[in-house]
Parts: sequence; C-alpha cells; structure tokens
Amino acid sequence: MPEYKAPLRDISFVMNEVLEAEKLFQTLPGYEEATTDLLDAIVEEGAKFSEGVLSPLYQSGDEEGCTWSEEGVKTPTGFKEAYQQYVENGWPALSADTEYGGQGLPNALGIVINEMAGSANWAWLMYPGLSHGAVKTIEEHGTPEQKEQYLTRLVSGEWTGTMCLTESHCGSDLGLLRTKAEPQADGSYAITGQKIFISAGEHDMTDNIIHIVLARLPDAPEGTKGISLFIVPKVNVNEDGSLGERNAVNCASIEHKMGIHGNATAVLNFDGAKGYLIGPENRGLNCMFTFMNTARVGTAAQGLAHMEQSFQGALAYAKDRLAMRSLTGPKNPDGPADPIIVHPDVRRMLLTQKALAEGSRALLYFLAMQGDVVDKGTEEEAKAADDLMSLLTPIAKAFMTELGFECANHGVQVFGGHGFIKEWGMEQIVRDCRISMLYEGTTGIQAMDLIGRKVLGSGGKLLLQFAGMIDELCESSASEEDKVLLDALKAKKDEWLGLSMQIGEAAMQNPDEAGAAAVDYLMYSGYITLAYFWAKMAIVARQKIADADGDTSFYEAKLMTAQFYFERLLPRTESLKTTMLAGADNLMQMPEELFAI
Repeated sequence: MPEYKAPLRDISFVMNEVLEAEKLFQTLPGYEEATTDLLDAIVEEGAKFSEGVLSPLYQSGDEEGCTWSEEGVKTPTGFKEAYQQYVENGWPALSADTEYGGQGLPNALGIVINEMAGSANWAWLMYPGLSHGAVKTIEEHGTPEQKEQYLTRLVSGEWTGTMCLTESHCGSDLGLLRTKAEPQADGSYAITGQKIFISAGEHDMTDNIIHIVLARLPDAPEGTKGISLFIVPKVNVNEDGSLGERNAVNCASIEHKMGIHGNATAVLNFDGAKGYLIGPENRGLNCMFTFMNTARVGTAAQGLAHMEQSFQGALAYAKDRLAMRSLTGPKNPDGPADPIIVHPDVRRMLLTQKALAEGSRALLYFLAMQGDVVDKGTEEEAKAADDLMSLLTPIAKAFMTELGFECANHGVQVFGGHGFIKEWGMEQIVRDCRISMLYEGTTGIQAMDLIGRKVLGSGGKLLLQFAGMIDELCESSASEEDKVLLDALKAKKDEWLGLSMQIGEAAMQNPDEAGAAAVDYLMYSGYITLAYFWAKMAIVARQKIADADGDTSFYEAKLMTAQFYFERLLPRTESLKTTMLAGADNLMQMPEELFAI
C-alpha cells in the first residue's frame, strides 16, 4: 500500500513563497502571531500525526470497515485511539474562536492540516471533519445560549457534528424533504423523519454527536422556502452542560458502500427527537449554506488528497518497477530492464498527477486564505474576498474532485495489473474518491451554480473580478520565458469572457443552453484557474533561481511542471470549448420514448 509522506516542501512553497501567508495574516486582526515559523512548526507536527498515526490505519480501516449493532456503530480498530490522540493534541481547536476554547489560528492552516490528514486517511478525517461545519453554523446563526451549550465541546473535539440534509426520495432536491418539526411547550421541537447518507452519523469516538438537521414546521410553505434548521443532539444536554437522556434519534443502519469503508455513512431515524431551532423559521436552507460552503471547500481538499495520495504511490512504484528498455537505450544497463519511469507514457501520467495536485494545492490554499479575509478583513476586503469565494468554490469543489478521480485512475494504470489488486492499495483510492463528485452537490449541480448563479446571475461581475486578477498578473514584470505562459493565460482569459457572454446570450433564448454547457464550462474554467496559479508559481520559482535563493532543483522542477501544464493540460480547454458550444439540441431533441433498450 502507498506510504504517505507529507509534501512539506511544496506546502511551504505555496503558503510562504507564492501566497505569502504571513504577509496577509499580519494585516488581519487576531492573526498577527501566525508567522511563518509558527505555521511551519504546526504543519510539521500535523505531518507527523498524519504519517505516523493515520496512514497506517488507511488500508486496515478499509478492510475491517464499520460494524453496526443496536447499541451503535463500532469504528475500525485504531480509529478511536487515533481520534483521542487528535483531541489530546488540540487539533480540533486549531482554527476555532478563542471564545469557545479554540486556538484562534487562521482557517487556512486548518485546511493544510486537513489536506495532510485526508491524504493519509480520508475515511478517518471525515469524523472530525464535519464538526468544522457544525461549529461555523452555530457560530453564525446560533443563539448565545446555543453557542454556550454546544460550541466549547464541539471545538475541543469532545463531541462531533454532522449535517443531516438528504432523504431517500429527494436526494439533492431539498425542496421535497418531509422531515417534520412540531413545536413543544418548552420551546423545543419534536423532529420526526428519516435522513440518509449521513457521514459520521453514528460512531464510538465521542459521547455525543450534534446533528444539524433540516426539517419543516407545521404549515410551512412548500419547497425550499419552507425549510427550517435545527440542532438535534444524539444525547440531550442538561442546562448545566452535563449529558442527560438519550435523544430519540437512532441509527437504523449503515450503508454498504463502494469506498470509504472506515467511515460510517448512517441512516438516521428521528422519532420525535428533541431539537432546537437555529436561525429564523423557514430560512433553514440559507443558514445551512454556511455548513455546505464549508463542506464544499473541505471536499475540494478531498480531491487534492487523492491526487497527492495516488501520485505518491505511482511515483514510488514507477521508480522501482522494472519493465522493458527505454526507447533511447538502456538506462539501467546492469539490470534486466529499465524502471518504468523512463517510458514517456508513464511520465505522462505521473506529470499529470503532479501538475494537477500542485496546481490544486495553490487554488485550495488561496481559497482558504480568502475565507480568513472574509472573517477578519475590513468590510471592503471581506466583500471582495467573499465574491472571489463565490466564484471559485464551485470550481474548486467540482473540478478538483474530478481531477482527484482522474489521478486515482492514473495511479492504478501506472501499476498495471498490480494496481487492480487490493494489497497494493491503489484501487482503494479509486473507490474512496468516487463519492467526492457526488456529495456536497454533484459536479452537474456545482456547474449549474457556477454558470447560472455566479457568472450569468451576477451579470459577469464575479468573473470579471477574477479576470482582473489574471490581467494584473499578466501585466506584471516577468522574464521572457514567463511571458510565454502569461500570453497564453491572457488569451485564455479573453476567450473565457467571450464564451461566457456567448452562452449567456444563447441561454436567454433557451435556458437549456446553460444546462447543456454547464459541466464543460466548469471544467474549462477550472483549467484556466489552475493556469493562473501555475503562472504565479513559475514566476516565483524563476526569480528564486535567479536570486540563488533555496534549492534550485526544486524550483527547476516547478518550471518544468508549469511548462507541462501549459503545453499538455491547458489545451484540454479546446475540446471543452467545442462541446460547450455544440448547443442543447443534440441533448434535448430525442423524445423520451426513444431512450429504449
């Protein structure tokens, strides 16, 4: 199985040299102590935990899986102990508000830690991972009493949280949900209904789980305008903070899934469970978007985790596996064959994994840092950062998870037949990452959000803001070598704006035109977005080489990978442009009855 090694040099390059995290954090009130030295020290400790504790449980957790009984769910051997160590080391509190026992460090640092932990063992990370969204939701929408009662123990990791949206009949169409909330004399609500696909919905790691649940009040309007949001603890909490009686929420079963076997995906029955309204009545979906947007950035991190994990496994194997001779002559003359890394097609797959992972890391960290600006910046700064996040979050969630699946498949392919065999661990990455394109909004839903709400819905304003950042980079002083990349990036940016307008005009005549173009448009947008970050990284790397500042070989590899990205991966936009402009007729003209077997 792949042995995870945290890419500390690349993490430092992106955070400290490309995005200049310390420089940003010094401008944000409360983050002044987040210096490069402190950030690097924390990341190194996170790497040790990920490599030494979580990675060894990755394959065994998949093989053992979770065990359901009427008493609850038992997680795989070692998961509970790893979680206890995680809590003892203070990791859950890293980026949380100091008012509730957090350490008050930037959210971006939490994303870095989650990337490493998720690359080591995504199924395990999902248990504490969803708590971050629960904390954000209660922080933003909860009453002072709710914050006092729940936040401290969620922040410490003593309790975990979930989000309970989906029901069997409605999937992503939450307007159809049926779970009911009946007002009670004591001000609470009786929650009745069933929720499915609840990640980490039941487990043995903590004494309590705080469910954030969507439900309908009596006489609520139909559709999404009639949904409210509730806090429903697994175990009721007394006024003094102690645990009371078990609430009427039970795990009916756990799903038998394609992957992430180490995480319990639960079916939860709410049988008049005691719940508490959070936020205004019938505005639950608006409040839940706080949770969902946090989760979407976290899911983008999953895409990156699987890119990195599959690349590390494939790279180690390609250097070790001997097969055939190089087309240009033996490279291992004393051996019976050459290592397969000498073959162009193997290099194509490895460089694809490397370029996509390192470009995605820059996008993810940038997005996380914008979240810190939203939280701590001035009103003007926060508005600009929030607009950027609105545009880039659906791109990051959908594009990066699609790339994660592509890279996982490349990992299997590099191994050849051995990749298909369970003991090597590469097929597990494929199984584990497939869900990432489904939950928190499928690729198609994210694509419609991007083109419909964020681009066309804003009249192009959000896209023009990012286009302005691309122009600023392209107009910066750079070497002749960098200008080759920047000219290509500027041309793609101009094309992006023109295509957006063209699709928008077509959609005004026929709304199906936007839906028909949406996924291709999102992927197209993703490749240009990564090109922006690769151009930034290339400029920094070339300047470091010129200044003889640091490990020249590291920066040379960056420049070579940037060239590969622009020459081999960015051209994928050409076919995407063709298909997105092919129109809706070839999709919609066939009558339903002709879809026959």
